[in-house]
Amino acid sequence: MGVLALVAGLLLAAGCGGSDDETSGADEWANSVCSAVTSWTTSVTAAAQSLQGGNLSENSLESAVDDVTEATKTLADDVEDAGKPDTANGQQAKDLVEQLANDLDEGVQTIGDALDDVSGSSGILTAISQISGTLATMSSQVGDIVDELEQLDPAGELEDAINDSDECTSLRSGG
Repeated sequence: MGVLALVAGLLLAAGCGGSDDETSGADEWANSVCSAVTSWTTSVTAAAQSLQGGNLSENSLESAVDDVTEATKTLADDVEDAGKPDTANGQQAKDLVEQLANDLDEGVQTIGDALDDVSGSSGILTAISQISGTLATMSSQVGDIVDELEQLDPAGELEDAINDSDECTSLRSGG
C-alpha cells in the first residue's frame, strides 16, 4: 500500500496545468488543475486498490489498466482545457505541465506493455510489480514538476492561488 500512499500524496500535491494559448487567472487555473489532479489520483488509487485482496486475474488487471489509461487521458484533456495561468511565467508553467502529461502518457504505455506480457498467475504478479514501479515513477515526475513550478514562481502567484483554492484543499492536506 506504500506505493498508493506515495502516488496519492505526490499527485495530490501537484499544482500544475495548462495548454493552448488561452490564459486563465491564477485562481481559476489552480481550481481547474487541482480538480483534474484530484480526479486522476482518485481514479488511479481506486484502480490500484481493485488489485488487492487475492482475487487477481488477467481480467481484473486489464480493467485496472483501462481505468488508469482513461483517467490519464482525462487528466491531459482537463489540464489542456485549463489553459495557462495568467502569471509572469505562465507559458513556462504550461510547457512543464504539457511535458508532465507526455510523461504520464508514457507511463500508461509502460503499464499497458506490462499487461500485454501477462501469461499465467506468475505473469500477473510480475505485471503488478512493473505497474507499481511505473506508478511510483509517475508520482516522482509529478513531485518534480511541483518543485519546478515553485522555482518558476518567485512572486508566489501560483502558490497563493493553490493555497487559496477550495479545490486544492485536499491536495494541501495530503489527500
